[in-house]
Amino acid sequence: MSTTVKTTDLAAILAPIAPDLKALDEVIKRRLASEVALIDQISGYIIQSGGKRVRPALLILVAKALSSGREIPHVLDLAAVVEFIHTATLLHDDVVDESTLRRGRETANAAFGNAASVLVGDFLYSRAFQMMVAPNDIRIMQILSDATNTIAEGEVLQLLNMNDPEVDESSYLQVIRYKTAKLFEASSELGAILAGASNSERELAAAFGRHIGTAFQLMDDLLDYTATATQMGKNAGDDLREGKPTLPLIYLLEKGNTEEQLLVRAAITQNTDLPEDVFEQILTAVQCSGALEYTQLAAKREADLALSNIKAFPKNAATDSLIALCEYSLARQM
Repeated sequence: MSTTVKTTDLAAILAPIAPDLKALDEVIKRRLASEVALIDQISGYIIQSGGKRVRPALLILVAKALSSGREIPHVLDLAAVVEFIHTATLLHDDVVDESTLRRGRETANAAFGNAASVLVGDFLYSRAFQMMVAPNDIRIMQILSDATNTIAEGEVLQLLNMNDPEVDESSYLQVIRYKTAKLFEASSELGAILAGASNSERELAAAFGRHIGTAFQLMDDLLDYTATATQMGKNAGDDLREGKPTLPLIYLLEKGNTEEQLLVRAAITQNTDLPEDVFEQILTAVQCSGALEYTQLAAKREADLALSNIKAFPKNAATDSLIALCEYSLARQM
């Protein structure tokens, strides 16, 4: 990766696969087509809302890094499958969380209602399963079916953790690994399989995805307390207002003074009944307590682990982009 490429410039990092990502958008549009008008309408709304496409990009990059320049069949269709699964989880998450803003726009549930969002999420899951059988490879079907099952478990675990101030760091990390990192892991492992990589390379790719996915989520949780709504596409402190005990709050519960601990406990357990100034006090405490630095260090450990798993990958433009993504996971502002 050229040293002139900024680690916060995702488009530059993904430049080696820009044509693939453009082609992927066409695959997504084509495979989302439905005779049911509302599905078309909501699907179009989701596509136009953007998204970084990091998971499908990982699949494509790992495949290219390990393929030695060979043709890679099914790569775009499976990249689309990964994006459909991710989007379905977002649709369901926004309904569960009663979110109204994502990527700077109204969420689909806010725009079209909860019922339509859940059902279109189901459509995306079922379309993904239609597509994943095309390569006729049991390994692919097993990875993706296991991933969707683990993601569902993670969503339930997160629901159980909501409004619970007793959640500790290990429980929190388990939710991340199930709910977020698992699809990163699956994307990277699928890329290795499509490239015809060895079993050891496949294991390294899966570990890379697992660790970089964890780093991405840790930084998301940090940015919830630092980024503007314009940067993140949602309101600062939304996780706190939803009663989610993420790592910055867990740190404050363990390391903060008595007053701060009581405020956080109240916010997590009674988040809908507290005045706005309480949230502002907690935001200030999180920003001044060392919680964000602690979360940043945790994310860096994960990014470093991700990087260590691809050191033996062939030296090429795709591997350079994977290395740069490790840096991007920590440096991004959205």
